Amino acid sequence: MKKLHMGPAQCALDLGDGSERAEYVNQDYILHKLGRPHRAVNIMYTYYPYEPQWPARISKVCESTNKSNAWGYPYDDYFPYGAEGQPFEQMKDIRRHGQDALLTLTVDCALTDEELRQVARDLKPFGQMILRINHECCGSWFTHNKRFSYAEIGAFFVRFRNILKEEAPNVRVIFCGGWGKADGTIEQEDAYQECYKAADYWSCDCYLALHWGWPNDVAEVGGTSHKAESVEDYIQRFQRTYRRAKELTGQDKPMICAEFNTDGDVTGPLMQGESLVRFFHTVRDQKLNWFQAVSMYQFRDRGRLGLEIEDPNNNAVGIEQPLLRQYRDQVLHDPYFMPAMTEGEEISLPATLRWGGSEDADGLALPIAFEGSPVFCELTLDQPIALMVELNGKWFYKAAHVQTIDLMSAFFDKPLSGPQTLTMKLFATPTDGVNVDDGSEDWAYNYRIVLEKAPQMRIRYEAPGIVE
Repeated sequence: MKKLHMGPAQCALDLGDGSERAEYVNQDYILHKLGRPHRAVNIMYTYYPYEPQWPARISKVCESTNKSNAWGYPYDDYFPYGAEGQPFEQMKDIRRHGQDALLTLTVDCALTDEELRQVARDLKPFGQMILRINHECCGSWFTHNKRFSYAEIGAFFVRFRNILKEEAPNVRVIFCGGWGKADGTIEQEDAYQECYKAADYWSCDCYLALHWGWPNDVAEVGGTSHKAESVEDYIQRFQRTYRRAKELTGQDKPMICAEFNTDGDVTGPLMQGESLVRFFHTVRDQKLNWFQAVSMYQFRDRGRLGLEIEDPNNNAVGIEQPLLRQYRDQVLHDPYFMPAMTEGEEISLPATLRWGGSEDADGLALPIAFEGSPVFCELTLDQPIALMVELNGKWFYKAAHVQTIDLMSAFFDKPLSGPQTLTMKLFATPTDGVNVDDGSEDWAYNYRIVLEKAPQMRIRYEAPGIVE
């Protein structure tokens, strides 16, 4: 066995899971469908506690006052922050499965400092998570833009960020503003200059094709509620935005895209993935190393912005789209978008494993000599801890209460042609999804667990019986 460090990809991949357009899908299902975890999973919430309808999901209790779009409510139609144990249970699910929590929060800019401090305290146990505050804030559709000026939104962002630095410095923050323009400036840059300075990441949302009239109309040829634009145009917009943000701040921070897709309502489902894959491959082939993460919006969608479409007969069922296979096979498993793995010195057990997050974790590399493709391959560990395990290119999750997991699906699509030694990668994620204040100075950043003994492997090359 050797020490194994997991570091950032050249360009990381995130995934949206739930919004006004879809329900949350558990991480076990997503992992089985896609074969590996993402860097982070983005969940979308709103916090307007002063409203008389709060904390209800606003679309459940209030008829839209503007039938022409999905945003004609007193507050945004995301799931309410702090209701029914959410988003905290979802964030635990995300972290147990080897991913960072990325929380998008549209929030009332009238909240007091103490109310924002409580939010920061809520988030502190979730390690090196990411928070996106009042995104797309150069627009006009979200409640924060309807109630507050650009300058007020900018001042709120900085105030909230400063409180997070005091109460939960482990929480990283995204500023999702406007695009760099052809004249060399950024949309609303005077109002938002201090936001770019305060943020950890700079972001713009990008849809190569989008039907913004959903769900109130249908995108048809000649219609005016949809668009389709070029890959190269968006690459240039990101470059202009990044360059101008550096000029405004005198800083150099990662540029990311916190929402990205091509809308199948516009292109049709068969062609949806073509431009998306071309965008990712352009980032890879041009080696745009300042462009450090893209978030696929989203896993399951009631429209056509998902890897799956939600079955209208049963919202617990997803209908896989051609986009899912294209994204999984041509992007998600491309080495450019996968985390870096670095083997270190040999190690013996018991050993301390460290989870700092999906871009900073210390685990184990265990070589396993296979005689050929197995008939059975199982891992057993009776220690009640959570593990993320990779074998033959496929990732698996072992929950703390589970002792044995079946690894055979690693060989269904990639059978071994003969004897081969594979390296099994093993990381211990937070057992309960949160970091525990154990008195250590870095508890909010790092979760540690002692692996007492090696997992036991059951590998067989002959079935016990054949049906004739």
